[in-house]
Amino acid sequence: MTLRRIQSVLIWAGIIGLILFWLPLLAIVRVFDRDPVRYRTGKLFRKLGFAISKVNPNWNVSIEGGDNIDIRHPYVVVSNHMSNADIPVISNLPWEMKWIAKKELFSLPVAGWMMKMSGDISVDRSSTEKRAGVFKKCKYYLDRKVSVIFFPEGTRSRSGNLKKFAPGAFDLAVREQLPILPIVLDGTQACLPKKSWLFEPDVYVQMKVLDPIDTTGMVIGDGYDLMERVRKLMAEQLAEWRGASVEEVDDLTTIQDSPQHLRQKESGE
Repeated sequence: MTLRRIQSVLIWAGIIGLILFWLPLLAIVRVFDRDPVRYRTGKLFRKLGFAISKVNPNWNVSIEGGDNIDIRHPYVVVSNHMSNADIPVISNLPWEMKWIAKKELFSLPVAGWMMKMSGDISVDRSSTEKRAGVFKKCKYYLDRKVSVIFFPEGTRSRSGNLKKFAPGAFDLAVREQLPILPIVLDGTQACLPKKSWLFEPDVYVQMKVLDPIDTTGMVIGDGYDLMERVRKLMAEQLAEWRGASVEEVDDLTTIQDSPQHLRQKESGE
């Protein structure tokens, strides 16, 4: 067995051991957590993500920004999304946030149970009516000084570049007159194996918490402009890290400049 295989076995064993240890511990804390927003339960769950990010010696995580964030000031947090590793990496941040995630994840054994105990928010993408309920739940947490976090791309970016954003998080921030807090990630796409259980060696991950954007005075209808502003800031940060142009890290630019898209524009499709 190669050194990489041995190391991967040990890493997976460590991750599984952490999860099995954390599940009963989280259940005990949840029983005694009388806070309606389950703040202590949620924060303990995030520490599992932090521990998973540390048990893998191949992950080198660099974090910038966020030093002046008030952990009990509510923000609508948004991050780009490239890998399942985004979650443990973001969990290195020292504040509690409720995660918006697709309902299928809540059906998973162990991980889904812990998400439910922590008060994370399930979204059913197949139903517009049920998606509206997600924002009511977000408001419940925000009113009680707990931030919520969205991946506005919806799904992971296979290319590592920015995909199209959904406006929901930005409309929510405007409606509640709360700041948007953007987080930019790069490198997490190499953290977890693709169709393999072997971990890649020496993976360098960058995470930056950008300055919050005040929404005071914005009105319904400003959410789209806010979304575009945040997306541009994220693209600029990715471009800076990669030594590339903004166009090279933006999948929408690639789509808009493609011959097929240009033909569609010319034909009015």
